[in-house]
Amino acid sequence: MKKNMQYAVVTGATQGIGKAIAERLLKEGFSVAICARSEQDLTVLQNEWSAQYPAAKVLCIAADFTKQEDVTMFSAKVTEAFPQVDILINNAGIFIPGLLAEEPEGLLETLMQVNLYSAYHLTRALLPDMKAKRTGHIFNMCSVASLKSYPNGGSYSITKYALLGFSENLREELKNDNIKVTSICPGATNSRSWEGSGIPADRIMSSEDVANMLWATYTLSAQADVELLVMRPVKGDL
Repeated sequence: MKKNMQYAVVTGATQGIGKAIAERLLKEGFSVAICARSEQDLTVLQNEWSAQYPAAKVLCIAADFTKQEDVTMFSAKVTEAFPQVDILINNAGIFIPGLLAEEPEGLLETLMQVNLYSAYHLTRALLPDMKAKRTGHIFNMCSVASLKSYPNGGSYSITKYALLGFSENLREELKNDNIKVTSICPGATNSRSWEGSGIPADRIMSSEDVANMLWATYTLSAQADVELLVMRPVKGDL
């Protein structure tokens, strides 16, 4: 029997964790909608994935999540193209380290817009249909910086604490709607953020590690929900 197509939305998915998640879901037979700021990166992935997964619908949309209107545009295109959303992964984020007393004016507002508000507005836009169908799984890509303060965490850590708070409130709110919510808190994971850092590759996790754990979480029985998933390199935080 042919399995019904499932649909996933992954924000910030042209690199790192987001890309690894999208590719894992495509391999599992999903159609995928992704967004990022780089039209060039999106075009490359659109061509690559459409050729590699011809049965899937691949939606690649350029969007700048510092702008709420782009979040609204993205959600409208997803709703138009997909009959439902089975998995929503709020992964888009910006990592800029610094000290609260020294970081540039306006940084907190910019990081809040991308790291928190985009997840808030996109989730609210897609939730009515998920609630009507009483199904779905929302993953919010938090961080170990959501759990404790770090040197040079600055405004980034503030926004990740806030994202975890959003995720936990959403989990509580959606229990009776049969919609699962999982907060994923990865430690150091291989991505462009670590390029040029000099940190050995075997000292940090791979993006595929996070994607594999997300898939394991999604495929649990209908009556189980992983509320909080914390992942760190074997040797601990950097």
